[in-house]
Amino acid sequence: MEMENKKGISDEAILHKIFQIRNHKVMLDSDLANLYEVETKVLNQAVNRNIHRFPDDFMFELTEEEWSNLRSQFVTSSWGGRRNLPKVFTEHGVLMLSSVLNSKRAVQINIQIMRIFVRIRQILLESTELKLQVAEVKDRLENQDKNIELLFRYLDDLMASKEGVPPRKRIGFMPDDL
Repeated sequence: MEMENKKGISDEAILHKIFQIRNHKVMLDSDLANLYEVETKVLNQAVNRNIHRFPDDFMFELTEEEWSNLRSQFVTSSWGGRRNLPKVFTEHGVLMLSSVLNSKRAVQINIQIMRIFVRIRQILLESTELKLQVAEVKDRLENQDKNIELLFRYLDDLMASKEGVPPRKRIGFMPDDL
């Protein structure tokens, strides 16, 4: 079920603007500015005026190498030239942006982005649970294989010990004796 807001921005379009950097799911300042319909410069000025609201786990600046790696993921760069390295915002940083920008558009887009982050977390959680269940089944199967192997070893040992023993002499009446 693809969700769109009034301006027609699909969840999938937003999802493609979320990247994994330094073990954080982040969004670029330029992508957020585009979604909020403001210039990247305006967004960054608002952030710089309220920098105390953006600790390192909310927002950080990319290194030259990170920016280069990120750009190499795209065939063509739609960002154009930049004088400064881009800032990226984690989920909490994006949430804080709506209070800094304080526009209806920013609030509306942030609600949509937050819902997407929640869905990503849910998918990761379900994926982790599934991986744990598969590992548990695998462990059980490995234990069963070891137990079956042990059983066959015992049977082989038992059969080998019976081979060297002469047959027992029967005691009592034999049907042939009649």
